[in-house]
Amino acid sequence: MNAERRTKIVATLGPASDSTEQLSALIAAGMDAARLNLSHGSHADHAARAARVREVEAEAGRPIALIADLQGPKLRIGALDEPMILVRGETITITKHGREVARLVPVSRSSTTPDEVITALRTARIGVRRGRTEQK
Repeated sequence: MNAERRTKIVATLGPASDSTEQLSALIAAGMDAARLNLSHGSHADHAARAARVREVEAEAGRPIALIADLQGPKLRIGALDEPMILVRGETITITKHGREVARLVPVSRSSTTPDEVITALRTARIGVRRGRTEQK
């Protein structure tokens, strides 16, 4: 491995990379960190996967970081009656109710409490570029 390399290689682990053989191959190819996507799988699955990384890390003789990617609030835009073009500076209403209101964007949630949805919306910055929305 090149000691001058400044970029870190992160590999997301899953069923295709669960074996110690595959983990060894990833480390030999330059993996510096193993990402565990906690949105999928059980706690036991992730604990076993982390233990395998530590086992192969010891064999490789170099540290491998473990990154636990936690699931955040999932907000989904609901069905719109027609496409909505957003204009910079315009005020829209985001609601979980299906009321008929001008410029209403219905959202649904999963895996979150109403307070978490409100917090996520208060702290989110939504940008508009060429009529498309993007969360910043």
